[in-house]
Amino acid sequence: MTLLNQAQKEQLLEISRDLRKAREEKSIRIEEVAAKTNIRLTFLKALDAGYFEELPEPVYVQGFIRRYADILGLDGTAIANSFTVNPSPPDSPTDIKHENTNLDKRPKIRIPLVVPYVLLLGIACTGLIYVLNPKLIAESSSSKKSSSSSPVEQVNPSPVASSSTDGTIAEQQNSVPQQTPLTATEPPLATASPALPDITDNSNLTITLELQGESWLQVKADGKTEFVGNLTKGERRTWVAQKELTVRSGNAGAVLVAVDNQPAQPLGGQGEVKQITYSAEFRGQ
Repeated sequence: MTLLNQAQKEQLLEISRDLRKAREEKSIRIEEVAAKTNIRLTFLKALDAGYFEELPEPVYVQGFIRRYADILGLDGTAIANSFTVNPSPPDSPTDIKHENTNLDKRPKIRIPLVVPYVLLLGIACTGLIYVLNPKLIAESSSSKKSSSSSPVEQVNPSPVASSSTDGTIAEQQNSVPQQTPLTATEPPLATASPALPDITDNSNLTITLELQGESWLQVKADGKTEFVGNLTKGERRTWVAQKELTVRSGNAGAVLVAVDNQPAQPLGGQGEVKQITYSAEFRGQ
């Protein structure tokens, strides 16, 4: 059951009349349309008869219109786009009045005209100084180069002087242990740290959808919508979530679902609108 506003009802009424007229002119039975489009016969009859309250959400109805028109040899995309799925409600007079009131309450800040002129004059003077005196530019660039290219002096430690018992001063250098060079026969010791175990996070839930036909799909991962749109035959998509994944299809029979690399199963029957939520408890079932 769907709720349509007045504009949507008028659009859908005009579209259904045109489709029914084109179908009758070509002597195509509505059962043939249902078989070729995988749309439920009850939905097609409700669309032709104007019983719009028996139709699903507007986004599904838009897909029905496109497939219905394509079967009749019409431009299904253009006709489907003429049906508004999510009309934006017009602003109420109260909201407009409230917005105008807020605009009136905004503080009016006036900047004297002399301020931008002073700023422009300062910028122009600075530019003229550098243009008329290129020596300043050369000196600044040379000072930057000299500061960046100056070598760092290394200070060697001075020998430590100690007095001996006979009054002579002997220089004693700091004894620094020298490291024995490695030879070809003496390989360096490898200080390998203990190997850490490979930890794999298997807590995530993964589903893979493979399309056997065309279907509208909506996928939510942990309550967040990850995908909304139509997929065609042969397409394959994979989604990952931590807790749960929800799949909704307008043609469940065309969707094969594989959970955590398990064998794929159909989501539902042909032309069936179905929604299933997969969670961690679903594994192994």
